[in-house]
Amino acid sequence: MPTALIEVRRPYSPTEEVGLIDAVHGALVAAFKIPVNDKHVRLVVHEPHRCAYPPSLSEPERMTLVSIDCFAGRSTEAKRALYREIVERLGAFDIPGDHVTITLREAPSENWGIRGGQAASDVDLGFRVDV
Repeated sequence: MPTALIEVRRPYSPTEEVGLIDAVHGALVAAFKIPVNDKHVRLVVHEPHRCAYPPSLSEPERMTLVSIDCFAGRSTEAKRALYREIVERLGAFDIPGDHVTITLREAPSENWGIRGGQAASDVDLGFRVDV
């Protein structure tokens, strides 16, 4: 049950916003093998003056930050696949790959409270974390 936050510094249409959310979620489904209905993705659109960017970016308005919190346990290969999937899927929105930064934060499942306040380590998640 990863949670993801997408941060951008330009407005998108509502349809594009849903597409960005679906792109990141689809990457999680493909790389981490989570269930399709396990969707926890948020999108924040920053005013450009409130979001600094590296001067090396050719199109700073397309800078995109993706932060993902998840249970610890995925393999390095699954993480690499996730990064590739996210960059590829965001490319459909004309976001250059070198304008995407992804941060993955892992925590032990006992550090997550889910499904009515239970420790995730005590719950049958319905999917494997060790992919």
